[in-house]
Amino acid sequence: MRALLLAVVAAGVICGQPAIDKKKLEEYLRHVELWVQEITIQIGDPKPSRVAGLSEVTVHLAYGPASKDLAYYISRNGRELLRATVYDLQGDPFAEDRKLIHPEGHPSFGPDGAALTVAMFSDFECPLCREEAKTVRENIPSQFPKDVRVVFFDMPLDAIHPWARAAAIAGRCAYGQNHDSFWSYFDWMYEHQGDIKTENAKDKVLEWARTDSRVDAMKLANCIDTKATEAEVNKSVAEAKALQVDATPTLFLNGRRVVGSTPWQNLETILKLDIEYGKSHAK
Repeated sequence: MRALLLAVVAAGVICGQPAIDKKKLEEYLRHVELWVQEITIQIGDPKPSRVAGLSEVTVHLAYGPASKDLAYYISRNGRELLRATVYDLQGDPFAEDRKLIHPEGHPSFGPDGAALTVAMFSDFECPLCREEAKTVRENIPSQFPKDVRVVFFDMPLDAIHPWARAAAIAGRCAYGQNHDSFWSYFDWMYEHQGDIKTENAKDKVLEWARTDSRVDAMKLANCIDTKATEAEVNKSVAEAKALQVDATPTLFLNGRRVVGSTPWQNLETILKLDIEYGKSHAK
């Protein structure tokens, strides 16, 4: 490891930080992380980190419209490189992410004063999201009726899911008419996901509307046509990007990140542990 990184990190120190050969570091990281050439990489300058003896380097990745930043840490002598999550032992390990989650204005179910809030970032066209949606909707209300609140955030993956954004806009239109109708829409869209295509997405939404007497189909169609709620979807996506969410589904359990479709047995265990911890450490 040291011999390889000596070829990556140039000798010398600039302003107390190791000088790095960015081209060689990019080549090294492409090899280690299996990043294809289509992914563009920008490597920042080393800067002081929260960890004594280590400098932080931000690596910005972009692939089409998608992008994210990763933090790497380099020893001051320029010989070791690591990628890790840094926790402050004196503080809440999930506080930073939790500060970036704003439930106001988003669809939710469960009590407002619940001990634990699940922020669900999801995409209506995503097959794994369909599985997670079923898991969450079938189990949380019955198993944790008083302790868990679920808040939905739109995260349409436009690059790979062509009708996901239209479905997100329509969902927000339904929510605007009746908050409970959103969850009827949520369940129906995931149940019928396999039948929906870009060319019939609006027709399918209106098909759902006929099953919910609380929804005015004409108002819904107009809302869809004018994209009246797209700003709400964009706001949700912006929150996801601030949290570095790059896959769906992604859940945050009081700030704890859980990525991918999680079997109920596993998710239930995490929920119980976090609820018990929260109650035992309540101020």
